[in-house]
Amino acid sequence: MKKVIIADDSHFILDRLQQMIFSMEDVEVVGSFQNGTDALNALHELKPDLAILDNKMPGIKGIDIIREIRKVDGKVKLMLLTFYADTYYRQRAMKAGADYFFSKSEDFENIPEVIMELKK
Repeated sequence: MKKVIIADDSHFILDRLQQMIFSMEDVEVVGSFQNGTDALNALHELKPDLAILDNKMPGIKGIDIIREIRKVDGKVKLMLLTFYADTYYRQRAMKAGADYFFSKSEDFENIPEVIMELKK
């Protein structure tokens, strides 16, 4: 069973992510958060296999969560999800330690493919 944490300040995005993941076999959303502070705490406590993080959230930004987690955990897969999907943000995310960088407007529907890859 793969454990996933999702964090986004949009109810719509959270609901959509949960729907995507709910339909997947052997994958479970173990936490859903609307701010970065709660998401960071959950990453430390729940030890998920994947965290899908919005960059712009109340509290701690997704990219800062990635930096913090990479100091202590190199195994968890981290995905930054944002509407700001230009090269600048992509490079910053990868430098911070993100495994994946997805545009909410262009790549959103590809998220299940990433999760399926983790199951292998």
